[in-house]
Amino acid sequence: MKAGSDFLSIHELTTEDVQEILALTGELKAKQKAGVEHHLLKGKTLGMIFEKSSTRTRVSFETGMYQLGGQALFLSNRDLQIGRGEPIKDTARVLSRYLDGIMIRTYGHEIVTELAKWADIPIINGLTDLLHPCQALTDVFTLQEYKGKDLKGLNMTFIGDGNNMAHSLMFACTKLGINFHWAGPKGYEMDSHIIELAKEDAKATGSQIKLLHDPMEAAKDADVICTDVYASMGQEEEQAKRLKDFAGFQVNQELLSVADKRVVVMHCLPAHRGEEVIEDVFEAQANVIFDEAENRLHTQKAIMALCMGGVK
Repeated sequence: MKAGSDFLSIHELTTEDVQEILALTGELKAKQKAGVEHHLLKGKTLGMIFEKSSTRTRVSFETGMYQLGGQALFLSNRDLQIGRGEPIKDTARVLSRYLDGIMIRTYGHEIVTELAKWADIPIINGLTDLLHPCQALTDVFTLQEYKGKDLKGLNMTFIGDGNNMAHSLMFACTKLGINFHWAGPKGYEMDSHIIELAKEDAKATGSQIKLLHDPMEAAKDADVICTDVYASMGQEEEQAKRLKDFAGFQVNQELLSVADKRVVVMHCLPAHRGEEVIEDVFEAQANVIFDEAENRLHTQKAIMALCMGGVK
């Protein structure tokens, strides 16, 4: 990745960009584990805009900047004039004079693209309702740790809502030649435009995309099964309806019985045990899931270092 680049969507990256991020993630994780200093962003400051709160996103980005030798500033709606009506383009131009990069976790994806349009510094998408690219790259890095560096030809199955996680995992898979299978109830399909973009990437890498409404068919021979909560942040009022609609779309022993015998299960957390995943499966796969959670730190450090000019 070129220094100064934005990180908004995995689709906008080349396969080489994705591989570069994953390789650097491994290097930075190894250095952190060995206690080796890796101050690639010494003296630099990241602004973190949170319109959606998050335990993992805040702690991982803030700790990551500290480990890279830089500083992170937490900015909520109460701290910004955006919450009082200032245009995003004005906020972008002002913050560009103070900071070296901005991470934003928000609702509408158009907010992130507008910020990137007007800012003179790198913008990192910490999450929108459309995409969650940091988590998706974290997941494929974790998959490398369990299945080896070359993931081409593996089968990833996502069970659940056609949400931001499903979108970004599909992009990550199609960049790396991983087959992507999705299964969810009718009415909860992924965005049609995202699907078309992923199909473009799949042509280049040989990935196969299957979009189904039968979870057992989607999970057949899966090397990794991913899931997420039925109702994401901002959808709490739909919880009761979604519980009913998603009946049968649960990661349980029956589902795992048709997957590869060495299947791993991933969850971006927080998990609602007994809903999208049963307790026994979650605990049996806890090492994978909490490695995945830890790897957010290292993956985001790699993204920040590459975007903010810490890698020569």
